[in-house]
Amino acid sequence: MIRAIFFSIFDVHEGPKVLHQVPADSIAPSTGSSQIPLFHFPSVSSFIIPRPEYCSKLITFCTPVHRVLCHPVCLHSSTYPRNAYTFSIALVLDSSTPFASYATVTLKLASLLQTLEEQSRFLSRDASAPNTGKIYALCEILLEDLNNYCESMIPIDDSNTLNIKLFPTYPPPPPLYPHHVPLSTVRLESLTDPNWDLTMLRVLPHIDGINSVKQISLLADADYKLVRKAIEHLLYYGCLLLLDIFSFSASYASTAELASFVEDTDMQEECAAYVALPSIQGNSKASQSDPVSGFQLVELYLKLRQGQTVKTFYIENVEVLDRIDIRRFITFGVIKGFLYRVHRYAIATSQTSRRKREHKIKSRQKANISTAVESQADETEAEPHLLELEKFLDGTHCFDEICTELMISERELMNRLKASGDVQIICR
Repeated sequence: MIRAIFFSIFDVHEGPKVLHQVPADSIAPSTGSSQIPLFHFPSVSSFIIPRPEYCSKLITFCTPVHRVLCHPVCLHSSTYPRNAYTFSIALVLDSSTPFASYATVTLKLASLLQTLEEQSRFLSRDASAPNTGKIYALCEILLEDLNNYCESMIPIDDSNTLNIKLFPTYPPPPPLYPHHVPLSTVRLESLTDPNWDLTMLRVLPHIDGINSVKQISLLADADYKLVRKAIEHLLYYGCLLLLDIFSFSASYASTAELASFVEDTDMQEECAAYVALPSIQGNSKASQSDPVSGFQLVELYLKLRQGQTVKTFYIENVEVLDRIDIRRFITFGVIKGFLYRVHRYAIATSQTSRRKREHKIKSRQKANISTAVESQADETEAEPHLLELEKFLDGTHCFDEICTELMISERELMNRLKASGDVQIICR
């Protein structure tokens, strides 16, 4: 929230001076005023109206309670006293307020006032008394509009209008990898516009909580880097969540947050509605069976544990899980934070498989030349696949990432790992 806006200049007789301030007496109280200013202006005036070499730069500094943003401007001309006119428009915020969006406002205000001054001497010819006139009205309207509506449109004259909007600042999105699965949290189709980026329009139909980022780029027939940038944009504005690739060979376990789900009946009802299979006309089990109760959902989540695949979990609880969407069941727990994915990682525990294979070829060459030639041919065919896999065997790449990067199934990955020699698989 903006606490004050003030306009100051360098007076050739008095030095740095506050001409207009909103609210009144918030920065430089008038004589006889009992109001306490937000900070002591004379002690910071060298930052508000600095030397010429520090002008035309955004300056921000903090007092014990507030943060001040200003952009001093120094214009040189023989028409000014001392051949220069220095002014500064400043915003005062609470010290804890994120100021990135307000910095943009400050820069735009300074740029507009500089343009007006260069065009028509809008600032230097203003003979109105302090806290009156057009500049004061500009500050007053701006303070009220930005605090109440986060935007403002102020006509300055017949040819100039100030348009400013405060855009919210969000924390940077989490890192995005090819194996991540984006899930929309809003109805993206209701936000689309024909003027949107073409890559974005091609990507949106494939964001369904099932396709990974790499799969989306293939389905959209678009460059992966552009697809990633489009998804990062949606992720930044909170339109997406990131999930793992769902598969029946995956393993999930509950966290301590599951206790909140046990106690929250509203969340249980939300879960039951989310995971229920859609009603189908005819003799469908989904339409004939009773909905899953909250107690049954809690019981199912408690049965998930490390070392147990989703396939095994489904087979053991098929009577209940036959009535719900198992993918949505897992997804709901991950979104709410009381389920986590147990990833698998591969670590090469001995010498590299390439050296082992070279050693085998040399030993065969000594025993039988013809056998060695056949082995060399087989090795040449298999070598690129195994060499491509070796860079992922350092324990930092999960199976989802490896399968996505190499475009292979998990079964094919396991076969290649077995052919690579001594490889240890860990779960965490």
